[in-house]
Amino acid sequence: MPHFFIERPIFAWVIALFIVLTGLLSIPRLPVAQYPEVAPPGIIISVSYPGASPEVMNTSVVSLIEREISSVDNLLYFESSSDTTGMASITVTFKPGTDIKLAQMDLQNQIKIVESRLPQSVRQNGINVEAANSGFLMMVGLKSPSGAYQEADLSDYFARNVTDELRRVPGVGKVQLFGGEKALRIWLDPMKLHSYGLSVTDVLSAISQQNVIVSPGRTGDEPATSSQEVTYPITVKGQLSSVEEFRNITIKSQVSAARVTLADVARVESGLQSYAFGIRENGVPATAAAIQLSPGANAISTASGIRARLTELSGVLPEGMTFTVPFDTAPFVKLSILKVVETFVEAMVLVFFVMLLFLHKIRCTLIPAIVAPVALLGTFTVMLLSGYSINILTMFGMILAIGIIVDDAIVVVENVERLMEDKKMSPQDATREAMREITPAIIGITLVLTAVFIPMAFASGSVGIIYRQFSISMAISILLSAFLALTLTPALCATLLKPHGIHQGKSSVFSAWFNAHFHRLTSFYATGLGFVLKRTGRMMMIYAALCLALFAGLSTLPSSFLPDEDQGYFMSSIQLPSDATMQRTLKVVDTFEEEIAHRQAVESNIMILGFGFSGSGQNSAMAFTTLKDWKQRKGTTAQEEADHIRSQMANVPDAVTMSLLPPAISDMGTSSGFTYYLQDRGGKGYQALKKAADELIVQANHNPHLADVYIDGLGEGTSLSLHVDREKAEAMGVSFDEINQTISVAAGSNYVNDYTNNGRVQQVIVQADAPYRMQPEQLLALSVKNRLGQMLPLSAFVTLSWNVAPQQLIRYQGYPAIRITGSSAQGKSSGTAMEAMDNLAKHLPPGFAGEWAGSSLQEKESVSQLPGLIVLSVLVVFMVLAALYESWSIPFAVMLVVPLGLLGAVLAVSVTNMTNDVFFKVGLITLIGLSAKNAILIIEFARQLMKEGKSLIDATLTAAKLRLRPILMTSLAFTLGVVPLMLASGASDSTQHAIGTGVFGGMISGTLLAIFFVPVFFVTITRFTGMRKYRLGNSRNG
Repeated sequence: MPHFFIERPIFAWVIALFIVLTGLLSIPRLPVAQYPEVAPPGIIISVSYPGASPEVMNTSVVSLIEREISSVDNLLYFESSSDTTGMASITVTFKPGTDIKLAQMDLQNQIKIVESRLPQSVRQNGINVEAANSGFLMMVGLKSPSGAYQEADLSDYFARNVTDELRRVPGVGKVQLFGGEKALRIWLDPMKLHSYGLSVTDVLSAISQQNVIVSPGRTGDEPATSSQEVTYPITVKGQLSSVEEFRNITIKSQVSAARVTLADVARVESGLQSYAFGIRENGVPATAAAIQLSPGANAISTASGIRARLTELSGVLPEGMTFTVPFDTAPFVKLSILKVVETFVEAMVLVFFVMLLFLHKIRCTLIPAIVAPVALLGTFTVMLLSGYSINILTMFGMILAIGIIVDDAIVVVENVERLMEDKKMSPQDATREAMREITPAIIGITLVLTAVFIPMAFASGSVGIIYRQFSISMAISILLSAFLALTLTPALCATLLKPHGIHQGKSSVFSAWFNAHFHRLTSFYATGLGFVLKRTGRMMMIYAALCLALFAGLSTLPSSFLPDEDQGYFMSSIQLPSDATMQRTLKVVDTFEEEIAHRQAVESNIMILGFGFSGSGQNSAMAFTTLKDWKQRKGTTAQEEADHIRSQMANVPDAVTMSLLPPAISDMGTSSGFTYYLQDRGGKGYQALKKAADELIVQANHNPHLADVYIDGLGEGTSLSLHVDREKAEAMGVSFDEINQTISVAAGSNYVNDYTNNGRVQQVIVQADAPYRMQPEQLLALSVKNRLGQMLPLSAFVTLSWNVAPQQLIRYQGYPAIRITGSSAQGKSSGTAMEAMDNLAKHLPPGFAGEWAGSSLQEKESVSQLPGLIVLSVLVVFMVLAALYESWSIPFAVMLVVPLGLLGAVLAVSVTNMTNDVFFKVGLITLIGLSAKNAILIIEFARQLMKEGKSLIDATLTAAKLRLRPILMTSLAFTLGVVPLMLASGASDSTQHAIGTGVFGGMISGTLLAIFFVPVFFVTITRFTGMRKYRLGNSRNG
């Protein structure tokens, strides 16, 4: 094939231009993302049961739903949470690659099965099943700078005009409005109800009967009389539409007494549907909605679509309202990709500098400079056809591939140059001869480098997705590079290179100087190699010691899943005692906001009162603090800012503030650190579970490998228990249902039905007015009506008692559980922390067990897969080499060099206090192929020289000397190509360091050690197999 393109260079150019054209057309069509769809897709089931306790919600709703959904296909795990707000959420996580739309339909079908067994209030409020990622993409705020609109007006406008518009933006999974829209609120006065002889049930019944939708029909409708000639629709206003109409609802009407209306016993107003949340943006009251991505959606395009939609909606905003985006994760995603692209360009420049340094001719350097971009552009085309995106993983693969791509072209150009200089050949003849010599080596190297990535395709879970994205981009680049090395590169060498002796001037002076020094280096190398080849036994002993050092280093290297990143923001969770009101929480929030206002690195802060990732309630608050651009806050990181806020808030009494960084991948959890569920599998009860969790946390916080271990959720709190004497109540003619409904409406609330408010259907909610539900004794003063119509106080058959009960109940995989969150101690890795937790869990009491979730579960999976992947990669490369050389011995000489490269990677990561994370593992597998590449260059040429009649030692020495220059040149090009990864700063720098450091160290050791050890391996194995064949021959002859 190379000879065809040497004769027809235009044909080669046409192929290259076609690859360039398709690549340029593909780039704008490729989606851009920080990561591919790495996180397992999830679906959130939301249930509302106003006034229900966590125990009631758990037993009557959550457990029933869980029982049905536990059998859906591709289920990975599910977790649920029920709290005192009457809300429950069940997060169902599926295996990566699951069709989330089909999974959502399966869940809805399973819920339909159990829906009839759920309480009426739950069915009335509806069960939401939404496909959305766990983390927030962004928050959209609406505020009134002039103060012309109150929070209720802002929330209602947002619910009416903005929420649905945002839901329609492609990629949006869930829009969670904090505050809610307006509702017609009926605030009952229990004292007036009692004075009129009315019960709560009377009020609910009157509203239900007088606020109804009526469909009266038509006059003259079929079947009609033969004389009927016209028909008219009949309208009856049954559903009320104003506050005044509700006030005039008749509750009681008697001939002998005045009519009692709703206004006589209640305060009626247009209020909010929920008062559970409060929003403060930079200390100013506002309303806001959190937006979550749908599984598989692109963060950058979705965020751009949301901002575009807000721009459209801004044109119709009432005067005095304005949109804000106080929190947005998309800029970091976009900036991280731009930083990787910058690294890509820097790597290209450094690689071409190395080529110019070694080849010291513009024409020679120009050939790899043309071939490399063609191969990379072709990679974009295949990525588009494969459904991939431009993300950190694919770009990292291409950055590492730069050094490999130019290797093939460098080997061809260097060999052509050598033949033109040594044998005074013309460029065409030298190219033909060079391709005859090195074509087998190029094919062998390509097969090895491609084969090393094949096992990555068999990795499972999220780790498998990471491996595949990286490996496919590298494999495509390498295959295209080899194709171009056999087509375009020989055509360019034959047409662009000039015979030696033509070049004059400074370049020739530099060339002579460089060559003289390099020849001296080569002579020193040959002398040293000759010394080494006389002591192969000692060298093999040294090799054995190096292998032991490698295994010792790998076993002690701390592990983690992904490096923590400074993503430009941090989150803070504020938790007060369970009995704290929102007013108490607000005072702590004021202190927090004062601390934030003094931080120069802070750009903005949005605070949500009543909300927390651990659970919602009046005693909770959550802050999202966005920092200024990395260039504007040099000298401080997100972690340092979070640590400062946490230390300052530690002095605030009655409040626990945790400031945390987001997870490396936003869809795999809500914060950094590990997530561990302690499960009650033996039915021991909540108190026993809580006791086991407390003991585990005490032990964990005394462990040197762990830090900040705590129960992630709402703890226990004082609760008020009402004990109903059912026999006494029945004897007095009061039903248990009447008692329950009265208490539920008074202390909680009751969604009765709907009404139309300015064209929008909104809820009618009944509840006791605030002054009548502040103290426990007020509940006993509530009146109920018995069967005789007499009003009786609850105190006649209800008693009060205080007890301690959980404010939130969590279940994991169907078992009662407590969620434990923590992190690794300073200088320790997440893998070490998880191992410490596993060791502590071995001493749990009988009936209890623990399981990992989120990114912690994926980290466990990645650690377990690494040994198998490395072994499989080595085995595949060995088989490819055996098939290529038709030998079982030659592959051993090549593969023995692999530990030398891995050793350098382990040392580099250990010295820089980094961890054995997913990116380091990817680097290790890459080094297997790169280490084998240098060995192939020496061994392939040595075998050719032995076929020409040279002795084993002479052939090995000659091959090593002749291949020293291309080996050093290609290795240096690759090594300098990853230097920008090591030195990266700003967005995604931790990730770039993670992959660059290990590969850099591995290439340094793999090259410097390989040029001495590869000849030793080749000589040792060739001698061993030669003696074995000789002995076998003698035994057969004998």
